Amino acid sequence: MAFVAVRVLSLFLLSTAAVATVTGVGRNPACESPAIGAPVFPLDRDLLQFALNLEHTECDFFLFGALGRGLDSVAPELAMGGPPPIGARKANLDATTRLIVEEFGYQEVGHLRAIKSTVGGFPRPQLDLSAHNFANIMDNALGCHLNPPFDPYADTLNYLLASYVIPYMGLVAYVGANPNTNGFVAKRLLAGLLAVEAGQDAIIRAILYQRKHELVAPYNITVAEFTDRISELRNRLAMCGVRDEGLLVPRELGAEARLSTNILSANEDSLGYQRTPAEVLRVVYGTGSEHVPGGFLPKGGGGKIARAFLASP
Repeated sequence: MAFVAVRVLSLFLLSTAAVATVTGVGRNPACESPAIGAPVFPLDRDLLQFALNLEHTECDFFLFGALGRGLDSVAPELAMGGPPPIGARKANLDATTRLIVEEFGYQEVGHLRAIKSTVGGFPRPQLDLSAHNFANIMDNALGCHLNPPFDPYADTLNYLLASYVIPYMGLVAYVGANPNTNGFVAKRLLAGLLAVEAGQDAIIRAILYQRKHELVAPYNITVAEFTDRISELRNRLAMCGVRDEGLLVPRELGAEARLSTNILSANEDSLGYQRTPAEVLRVVYGTGSEHVPGGFLPKGGGGKIARAFLASP
């Protein structure tokens, strides 16, 4: 009996120490829930490292948009020698939006540090954050060539619409990873990442919702239509049905089938949608194939999962 008690106590102390390394909370056992088991399983490591592709994309997009400089300036060690992003630059933002975007950027720095310090990582992959890439996305979403080409850095509204494209993919990737994540440290990390990604997406959607009927100059297309068409594009590329919704939906897709407004994208039970790594890559690459890179990751994603898809036909 004494041996069992000592063993349980040892596991408890190990678990609380491991959680503290992820959360930054002081190592007071009274402040942590006991967790017994492996901190991180091999698949946990692969799934969390896969997320670095999205976190790196968001990080440099937000930092450059707000500050005109990115991860290489703010926390160069986290880039791990990876190439600088293509085409990223400071956006013409109003003062309030600039502060929001700057905060988002710093949050992504924290995400990168938390993931890499917990499960390791890889150098920042080649990112394409150019206006040309975003213009292609908007053209594909709307089914026509916008003239002049869409420029995400031109003004606040364009930047918010471009931001609508990115954080949601991190959100659905984390929801999708959750059932396959088993280690108690990995689960705690994933939950923390998901909470902030969901918050970022909600803020972007809420701001755009307030402007949903506004025409995006000079295209004579409303904000709501832009979001609807972007979501439709992501559903087409992912090829797994409706797991993405714009700001206005048919009533049957709204909360409890009672509303056509759709500030948060969610399923019939108002639960967050999920996507697999393959679905995410089809969308982020913009090619509809996890085997064919492009879009935000022109040379493909990093990590075991993304590289395995690139190596297979």
